[in-house]
Amino acid sequence: MRRAPPPPADKLVAALDVGTSKVSAMIAEPAGEGRLRILGTGQRESRGVKRGFIADMEKSEIAIREAVEQAERIAGLSIDQVFVGFSAGGLVSNLASVELAIGGRRIENGDISALLDAGQEAIDPEGRMVLHALPALYTIDGMNGVKQPRGLHADRLAVDIHVIAADPAPVKNLDLCVRSAHLGVEAIVASPVAAGQACLSEEERELGVALVEMGAGVTNVSVFAGGMLVGLKAIAAGGSDITDDIAAAFGTRRAEAERIKCFYGSAMTSPRDNHDMIELAPIAGGQEGMEATRITRAQLVTVIRQRLEHIVAEVEAALKALGFAGPFGRQVVLTGGGAELKAIADYAQGVLGRAVRIGRPSMPGLPEAHSGPAFSTLAGLAQFAASDALDLRTGFASPGADNRPQGNMLQRLIATFRTQY
Repeated sequence: MRRAPPPPADKLVAALDVGTSKVSAMIAEPAGEGRLRILGTGQRESRGVKRGFIADMEKSEIAIREAVEQAERIAGLSIDQVFVGFSAGGLVSNLASVELAIGGRRIENGDISALLDAGQEAIDPEGRMVLHALPALYTIDGMNGVKQPRGLHADRLAVDIHVIAADPAPVKNLDLCVRSAHLGVEAIVASPVAAGQACLSEEERELGVALVEMGAGVTNVSVFAGGMLVGLKAIAAGGSDITDDIAAAFGTRRAEAERIKCFYGSAMTSPRDNHDMIELAPIAGGQEGMEATRITRAQLVTVIRQRLEHIVAEVEAALKALGFAGPFGRQVVLTGGGAELKAIADYAQGVLGRAVRIGRPSMPGLPEAHSGPAFSTLAGLAQFAASDALDLRTGFASPGADNRPQGNMLQRLIATFRTQY
Protein backbone atom coordinates (compact mmCIF):
# COMPACT_ATOMS: atom_id res chain seq x y z
CA MET A 1 0.00 0.00 0.00
CA ARG A 2 1.48 3.32 -1.08
CA ARG A 3 1.81 6.02 1.54
CA ALA A 4 0.07 9.32 0.78
CA PRO A 5 2.48 12.12 -0.13
CA PRO A 6 3.18 14.62 2.65
CA PRO A 7 1.24 17.90 2.55
CA PRO A 8 3.03 20.93 1.08
CA ALA A 9 5.11 22.88 3.60
CA ASP A 10 2.98 25.99 3.12
CA LYS A 11 -0.10 24.02 4.22
CA LEU A 12 1.43 22.93 7.52
CA VAL A 13 0.91 24.52 10.92
CA ALA A 14 3.79 24.23 13.41
CA ALA A 15 3.58 25.37 17.03
CA LEU A 16 6.30 25.59 19.66
CA ASP A 17 5.69 26.27 23.36
CA VAL A 18 8.89 27.03 25.29
CA GLY A 19 7.94 26.86 28.96
CA THR A 20 9.72 26.75 32.29
CA SER A 21 9.22 23.00 32.82
CA LYS A 22 8.80 21.64 29.29
CA VAL A 23 9.27 22.42 25.62
CA SER A 24 6.51 21.03 23.41
CA ALA A 25 5.98 21.07 19.66
CA MET A 26 3.09 20.24 17.33
CA ILE A 27 2.78 19.79 13.58
CA ALA A 28 -0.69 19.84 12.03
CA GLU A 29 -2.49 20.55 8.76
CA PRO A 30 -5.87 22.22 8.15
CA ALA A 31 -8.67 19.68 7.72
CA GLY A 32 -11.49 22.03 6.70
CA GLU A 33 -14.16 23.88 8.70
CA GLY A 34 -11.55 25.29 11.06
CA ARG A 35 -10.36 21.84 12.14
CA LEU A 36 -6.78 20.64 12.30
CA ARG A 37 -5.37 17.18 11.68
CA ILE A 38 -2.48 16.56 14.05
CA LEU A 39 0.47 14.93 12.34
CA GLY A 40 3.02 14.84 15.14
CA THR A 41 3.84 16.10 18.62
CA GLY A 42 7.01 16.25 20.67
CA GLN A 43 8.02 17.11 24.22
CA ARG A 44 11.25 17.52 26.15
CA GLU A 45 12.16 18.75 29.61
CA SER A 46 12.91 22.46 29.53
CA ARG A 47 16.52 23.13 30.47
CA GLY A 48 17.49 26.76 30.56
CA VAL A 49 14.21 28.65 31.06
CA LYS A 50 13.46 30.50 34.30
CA ARG A 51 10.06 32.14 34.94
CA GLY A 52 9.40 32.00 31.21
CA PHE A 53 12.66 33.82 30.34
CA ILE A 54 15.54 32.25 28.41
CA ALA A 55 18.31 31.91 30.98
CA ASP A 56 20.63 29.46 29.17
CA MET A 57 20.63 29.80 25.38
CA GLU A 58 22.51 26.57 24.66
CA LYS A 59 20.38 24.31 26.87
CA SER A 60 17.15 25.87 25.63
CA GLU A 61 18.22 25.47 22.01
CA ILE A 62 18.93 21.75 22.54
CA ALA A 63 15.54 21.19 24.19
CA ILE A 64 13.79 23.01 21.32
CA ARG A 65 15.66 21.01 18.72
CA GLU A 66 14.86 17.69 20.41
CA ALA A 67 11.14 18.47 20.86
CA VAL A 68 10.77 19.55 17.23
CA GLU A 69 12.75 16.55 15.94
CA GLN A 70 10.46 14.21 17.87
CA ALA A 71 7.38 15.81 16.32
CA GLU A 72 9.00 15.62 12.88
CA ARG A 73 9.79 11.90 13.27
CA ILE A 74 6.18 11.14 14.24
CA ALA A 75 4.82 13.30 11.40
CA GLY A 76 7.30 11.89 8.88
CA LEU A 77 8.22 15.32 7.56
CA SER A 78 10.30 18.38 8.35
CA ILE A 79 9.29 21.93 9.23
CA ASP A 80 11.18 25.18 8.95
CA GLN A 81 8.74 27.77 10.37
CA VAL A 82 7.02 27.82 13.78
CA PHE A 83 4.59 29.92 15.79
CA VAL A 84 6.17 30.41 19.22
CA GLY A 85 4.42 31.05 22.53
CA PHE A 86 5.70 33.76 24.87
CA SER A 87 4.75 33.25 28.53
CA ALA A 88 7.26 35.40 30.42
CA GLY A 89 6.22 38.39 32.47
CA GLY A 90 6.38 41.91 31.12
CA LEU A 91 3.31 41.62 28.90
CA VAL A 92 1.15 44.74 28.84
CA SER A 93 -2.26 45.33 27.33
CA ASN A 94 -3.97 48.53 26.27
CA LEU A 95 -6.49 49.91 23.80
CA ALA A 96 -5.89 52.41 21.03
CA SER A 97 -9.24 54.11 20.43
CA VAL A 98 -9.93 56.09 17.25
CA GLU A 99 -13.05 57.79 15.86
CA LEU A 100 -13.98 59.31 12.52
CA ALA A 101 -16.80 61.70 11.51
CA ILE A 102 -18.91 60.28 8.67
CA GLY A 103 -21.64 62.95 8.45
CA GLY A 104 -24.66 60.68 8.21
CA ARG A 105 -23.77 59.07 4.87
CA ARG A 106 -23.05 55.42 4.10
CA ILE A 107 -19.73 54.04 5.29
CA GLU A 108 -17.39 53.17 2.42
CA ASN A 109 -14.03 51.39 2.13
CA GLY A 110 -12.25 54.74 2.14
CA ASP A 111 -13.78 55.59 5.53
CA ILE A 112 -12.46 52.36 7.02
CA SER A 113 -9.03 53.08 5.52
CA ALA A 114 -9.04 56.57 7.04
CA LEU A 115 -10.08 55.18 10.41
CA LEU A 116 -7.21 52.67 10.35
CA ASP A 117 -4.79 55.41 9.34
CA ALA A 118 -5.82 57.22 12.52
CA GLY A 119 -5.40 53.96 14.42
CA GLN A 120 -1.82 53.72 13.22
CA GLU A 121 -1.05 57.03 14.87
CA ALA A 122 -2.83 56.00 18.08
CA ILE A 123 -0.76 52.83 18.65
CA ASP A 124 2.04 53.72 21.04
CA PRO A 125 4.09 50.73 22.23
CA GLU A 126 6.07 52.98 24.61
CA GLY A 127 9.37 51.31 23.78
CA ARG A 128 7.93 47.80 23.97
CA MET A 129 7.60 45.28 21.17
CA VAL A 130 4.11 44.83 19.74
CA LEU A 131 3.12 41.15 19.64
CA HIS A 132 -0.55 41.64 18.73
CA ALA A 133 -2.76 44.43 17.49
CA LEU A 134 -6.25 42.97 17.52
CA PRO A 135 -9.10 45.08 16.13
CA ALA A 136 -12.21 44.98 18.29
CA LEU A 137 -15.74 45.36 16.99
CA TYR A 138 -16.67 48.71 15.51
CA THR A 139 -18.85 51.35 17.15
CA ILE A 140 -21.39 53.37 15.14
CA ASP A 141 -22.91 56.47 16.76
CA GLY A 142 -22.26 55.02 20.22
CA MET A 143 -23.65 51.57 19.40
CA ASN A 144 -20.86 49.03 19.81
CA GLY A 145 -20.61 45.43 18.68
CA VAL A 146 -20.74 46.09 14.92
CA LYS A 147 -18.78 43.45 12.99
CA GLN A 148 -19.04 44.93 9.50
CA PRO A 149 -19.76 48.69 9.27
CA ARG A 150 -19.40 49.04 5.49
CA GLY A 151 -22.65 50.06 3.85
CA LEU A 152 -24.30 51.37 7.03
CA HIS A 153 -25.25 55.03 7.60
CA ALA A 154 -23.61 56.80 10.52
CA ASP A 155 -22.56 60.16 11.89
CA ARG A 156 -19.48 58.74 13.64
CA LEU A 157 -17.48 55.53 13.21
CA ALA A 158 -15.04 54.26 15.84
CA VAL A 159 -12.90 51.21 16.53
CA ASP A 160 -10.70 50.01 19.39
CA ILE A 161 -7.41 48.31 18.50
CA HIS A 162 -6.26 46.06 21.30
CA VAL A 163 -2.47 46.11 21.59
CA ILE A 164 -0.45 43.47 23.46
CA ALA A 165 3.22 44.35 23.86
CA ALA A 166 6.21 42.96 25.73
CA ASP A 167 9.62 44.07 26.90
CA PRO A 168 11.91 43.70 23.86
CA ALA A 169 14.88 41.85 25.40
CA PRO A 170 13.07 38.62 26.48
CA VAL A 171 11.26 38.43 23.12
CA LYS A 172 14.54 38.88 21.23
CA ASN A 173 16.20 36.17 23.34
CA LEU A 174 13.38 33.73 22.62
CA ASP A 175 13.47 34.56 18.92
CA LEU A 176 17.25 34.11 18.76
CA CYS A 177 17.06 30.81 20.63
CA VAL A 178 14.49 29.38 18.21
CA ARG A 179 16.44 30.58 15.18
CA SER A 180 19.61 29.05 16.61
CA ALA A 181 17.78 25.72 16.41
CA HIS A 182 17.53 26.33 12.63
CA LEU A 183 13.84 27.27 12.70
CA GLY A 184 12.23 30.37 11.28
CA VAL A 185 9.89 32.31 13.56
CA GLU A 186 6.56 32.90 11.87
CA ALA A 187 5.26 34.88 14.87
CA ILE A 188 5.68 35.13 18.61
CA VAL A 189 2.28 34.81 20.26
CA ALA A 190 1.39 35.91 23.79
CA SER A 191 0.53 32.82 25.84
CA PRO A 192 -2.82 34.21 27.13
CA VAL A 193 -3.97 34.76 23.54
CA ALA A 194 -3.12 31.15 22.60
CA ALA A 195 -4.53 29.60 25.78
CA GLY A 196 -7.73 31.63 25.40
CA GLN A 197 -8.14 30.35 21.86
CA ALA A 198 -7.83 26.75 23.06
CA CYS A 199 -9.84 26.80 26.30
CA LEU A 200 -12.56 29.43 26.02
CA SER A 201 -15.74 29.30 24.01
CA GLU A 202 -16.76 32.24 21.86
CA GLU A 203 -19.71 32.87 24.18
CA GLU A 204 -17.47 32.98 27.26
CA ARG A 205 -15.22 35.53 25.59
CA GLU A 206 -18.26 37.62 24.71
CA LEU A 207 -19.94 37.55 28.14
CA GLY A 208 -16.78 38.00 30.21
CA VAL A 209 -14.41 35.46 31.70
CA ALA A 210 -11.05 35.37 33.46
CA LEU A 211 -8.40 32.92 32.29
CA VAL A 212 -5.79 31.91 34.87
CA GLU A 213 -2.93 30.04 33.24
CA MET A 214 -0.79 28.51 35.98
CA GLY A 215 2.48 27.43 34.44
CA ALA A 216 5.55 26.08 36.15
CA GLY A 217 7.19 29.46 36.76
CA VAL A 218 4.61 32.09 35.79
CA THR A 219 0.85 32.45 36.35
CA ASN A 220 -0.77 34.64 33.71
CA VAL A 221 -4.13 36.21 34.61
CA SER A 222 -6.11 37.56 31.66
CA VAL A 223 -9.63 38.93 31.29
CA PHE A 224 -11.78 38.55 28.18
CA ALA A 225 -14.91 40.57 27.38
CA GLY A 226 -16.75 41.54 24.23
CA GLY A 227 -14.94 38.76 22.38
CA MET A 228 -11.43 40.04 23.06
CA LEU A 229 -8.66 40.01 25.65
CA VAL A 230 -9.00 43.29 27.52
CA GLY A 231 -6.42 43.04 30.29
CA LEU A 232 -3.67 40.83 31.67
CA LYS A 233 -1.23 40.55 34.54
CA ALA A 234 1.64 38.15 35.22
CA ILE A 235 2.49 36.62 38.60
CA ALA A 236 6.03 35.31 39.11
CA ALA A 237 4.93 32.06 40.77
CA GLY A 238 3.63 28.71 39.61
CA GLY A 239 3.63 24.97 39.96
CA SER A 240 7.42 24.64 40.26
CA ASP A 241 7.30 26.73 43.46
CA ILE A 242 5.01 24.11 45.01
CA THR A 243 7.46 21.41 43.92
CA ASP A 244 10.40 23.29 45.44
CA ASP A 245 8.49 23.77 48.72
CA ILE A 246 7.86 20.02 48.93
CA ALA A 247 11.52 19.21 48.18
CA ALA A 248 12.74 21.65 50.83
CA ALA A 249 10.17 20.62 53.46
CA PHE A 250 10.90 16.89 53.25
CA GLY A 251 14.53 16.86 52.14
CA THR A 252 14.06 15.15 48.79
CA ARG A 253 15.02 15.76 45.17
CA ARG A 254 12.92 17.96 42.91
CA ALA A 255 12.06 15.00 40.66
CA GLU A 256 10.79 13.04 43.66
CA ALA A 257 8.88 16.07 44.96
CA GLU A 258 7.21 16.48 41.56
CA ARG A 259 6.28 12.80 41.54
CA ILE A 260 4.56 12.81 44.91
CA LYS A 261 2.83 16.13 44.09
CA CYS A 262 1.34 14.59 40.96
CA PHE A 263 0.40 11.23 42.48
CA TYR A 264 -0.60 12.16 46.03
CA GLY A 265 -0.95 15.95 46.13
CA SER A 266 -4.24 17.80 46.48
CA ALA A 267 -5.48 21.31 47.09
CA MET A 268 -8.19 20.05 49.46
CA THR A 269 -7.95 18.11 52.69
CA SER A 270 -9.81 14.87 53.48
CA PRO A 271 -10.37 12.86 56.70
CA ARG A 272 -8.02 10.10 55.52
CA ASP A 273 -5.03 12.39 54.99
CA ASN A 274 -3.61 11.71 58.48
CA HIS A 275 -3.71 7.94 57.87
CA ASP A 276 -2.36 7.73 54.30
CA MET A 277 1.42 7.32 54.36
CA ILE A 278 3.76 8.34 51.53
CA GLU A 279 7.29 7.04 51.11
CA LEU A 280 9.80 9.26 49.38
CA ALA A 281 13.47 8.93 48.61
CA PRO A 282 15.90 11.21 50.52
CA ILE A 283 17.91 13.84 48.66
CA ALA A 284 21.05 11.74 49.12
CA GLY A 285 19.37 8.51 48.01
CA GLY A 286 21.56 5.48 47.42
CA GLN A 287 23.99 6.20 50.28
CA GLU A 288 24.52 3.45 52.79
CA GLY A 289 22.46 3.87 55.92
CA MET A 290 20.02 6.33 54.35
CA GLU A 291 16.42 5.26 54.75
CA ALA A 292 13.38 6.42 52.81
CA THR A 293 11.35 9.15 54.49
CA ARG A 294 7.72 8.49 55.38
CA ILE A 295 5.25 11.34 55.62
CA THR A 296 1.49 11.57 55.90
CA ARG A 297 -0.63 12.87 53.07
CA ALA A 298 -1.82 15.57 55.49
CA GLN A 299 1.75 16.90 55.75
CA LEU A 300 2.06 17.01 51.98
CA VAL A 301 -1.27 18.81 51.52
CA THR A 302 -0.31 21.36 54.18
CA VAL A 303 2.84 22.32 52.27
CA ILE A 304 0.93 22.52 48.99
CA ARG A 305 -1.82 24.70 50.44
CA GLN A 306 0.65 27.15 51.98
CA ARG A 307 2.02 28.00 48.55
CA LEU A 308 -1.42 27.88 46.91
CA GLU A 309 -2.76 30.42 49.39
CA HIS A 310 -0.08 32.85 48.26
CA ILE A 311 -0.63 32.23 44.51
CA VAL A 312 -4.44 32.41 44.65
CA ALA A 313 -4.27 35.57 46.78
CA GLU A 314 -2.09 37.12 44.04
CA VAL A 315 -4.62 35.96 41.42
CA GLU A 316 -7.44 37.56 43.40
CA ALA A 317 -5.50 40.84 43.61
CA ALA A 318 -4.81 40.72 39.86
CA LEU A 319 -8.49 40.15 39.05
CA LYS A 320 -9.43 43.10 41.23
CA ALA A 321 -6.84 45.33 39.54
CA LEU A 322 -8.20 44.28 36.14
CA GLY A 323 -11.74 45.28 37.15
CA PHE A 324 -13.05 41.73 37.09
CA ALA A 325 -15.85 42.14 39.62
CA GLY A 326 -19.62 42.25 40.06
CA PRO A 327 -21.96 40.42 37.65
CA PHE A 328 -19.26 40.63 34.97
CA GLY A 329 -16.69 38.77 37.08
CA ARG A 330 -18.36 35.46 37.83
CA GLN A 331 -16.56 32.90 35.67
CA VAL A 332 -12.92 31.84 36.01
CA VAL A 333 -11.20 29.22 33.85
CA LEU A 334 -8.06 27.66 35.29
CA THR A 335 -5.56 26.07 32.91
CA GLY A 336 -1.83 25.36 32.56
CA GLY A 337 0.17 22.58 34.18
CA GLY A 338 -0.69 23.82 37.68
CA ALA A 339 -4.38 23.19 36.95
CA GLU A 340 -3.70 19.45 36.95
CA LEU A 341 -3.32 19.44 40.75
CA LYS A 342 -6.17 17.45 42.26
CA ALA A 343 -9.15 19.53 43.53
CA ILE A 344 -7.52 22.85 42.65
CA ALA A 345 -10.71 24.12 40.99
CA ASP A 346 -12.70 23.51 44.19
CA TYR A 347 -10.03 25.26 46.24
CA ALA A 348 -9.85 28.28 43.92
CA GLN A 349 -13.65 28.54 43.81
CA GLY A 350 -13.82 28.65 47.60
CA VAL A 351 -11.16 31.36 47.86
CA LEU A 352 -12.21 33.51 44.90
CA GLY A 353 -15.96 33.17 45.46
CA ARG A 354 -16.49 32.62 41.73
CA ALA A 355 -17.35 29.66 39.54
CA VAL A 356 -14.10 27.96 38.51
CA ARG A 357 -13.65 25.26 35.91
CA ILE A 358 -10.56 23.55 34.51
CA GLY A 359 -9.78 24.62 30.95
CA ARG A 360 -8.61 21.90 28.57
CA PRO A 361 -7.82 22.41 24.89
CA SER A 362 -10.91 21.80 22.76
CA MET A 363 -9.04 20.36 19.81
CA PRO A 364 -10.21 17.05 18.31
CA GLY A 365 -7.44 14.57 17.55
CA LEU A 366 -5.08 15.65 20.31
CA PRO A 367 -3.06 12.70 21.66
CA GLU A 368 -4.19 11.75 25.15
CA ALA A 369 -0.80 12.73 26.56
CA HIS A 370 -1.25 16.26 25.18
CA SER A 371 -4.94 16.80 25.90
CA GLY A 372 -4.63 18.16 29.45
CA PRO A 373 -4.47 21.74 30.74
CA ALA A 374 -0.67 21.75 30.54
CA PHE A 375 -0.90 21.78 26.73
CA SER A 376 -3.48 24.53 26.33
CA THR A 377 -0.95 27.02 25.01
CA LEU A 378 0.48 24.54 22.50
CA ALA A 379 -2.96 23.65 21.12
CA GLY A 380 -3.97 27.32 21.08
CA LEU A 381 -0.83 28.24 19.13
CA ALA A 382 -1.75 25.75 16.42
CA GLN A 383 -5.34 27.02 16.32
CA PHE A 384 -4.16 30.63 16.23
CA ALA A 385 -1.75 29.84 13.39
CA ALA A 386 -4.49 28.18 11.35
CA SER A 387 -7.12 30.85 11.97
CA ASP A 388 -7.89 33.83 9.81
CA ALA A 389 -7.81 36.17 12.80
CA LEU A 390 -6.72 39.67 11.94
CA ASP A 391 -3.40 39.99 13.74
CA LEU A 392 0.21 41.06 13.44
CA ARG A 393 1.21 37.52 12.59
CA THR A 394 0.74 38.40 8.90
CA GLY A 395 3.27 41.23 9.22
CA PHE A 396 5.54 40.04 12.01
CA ALA A 397 8.71 42.03 12.46
CA SER A 398 11.62 39.86 13.51
CA PRO A 399 12.71 40.80 17.04
CA GLY A 400 16.29 40.46 15.91
CA ALA A 401 15.87 43.07 13.18
CA ASP A 402 16.80 46.10 15.25
CA ASN A 403 17.27 48.20 12.13
CA ARG A 404 13.65 47.75 11.11
CA PRO A 405 11.60 50.70 12.38
CA GLN A 406 8.45 50.03 14.36
CA GLY A 407 6.45 52.13 11.92
CA ASN A 408 6.97 49.62 9.09
CA MET A 409 5.36 46.87 11.14
CA LEU A 410 2.37 49.04 11.93
CA GLN A 411 2.02 50.09 8.30
CA ARG A 412 1.85 46.44 7.29
CA LEU A 413 -0.77 45.93 10.01
CA ILE A 414 -2.91 48.71 8.56
CA ALA A 415 -2.49 47.30 5.06
CA THR A 416 -3.58 43.90 6.34
CA PHE A 417 -6.70 45.41 7.91
CA ARG A 418 -7.63 47.08 4.67
CA THR A 419 -7.50 43.89 2.63
CA GLN A 420 -10.33 42.50 4.72
CA TYR A 421 -12.83 45.09 3.49
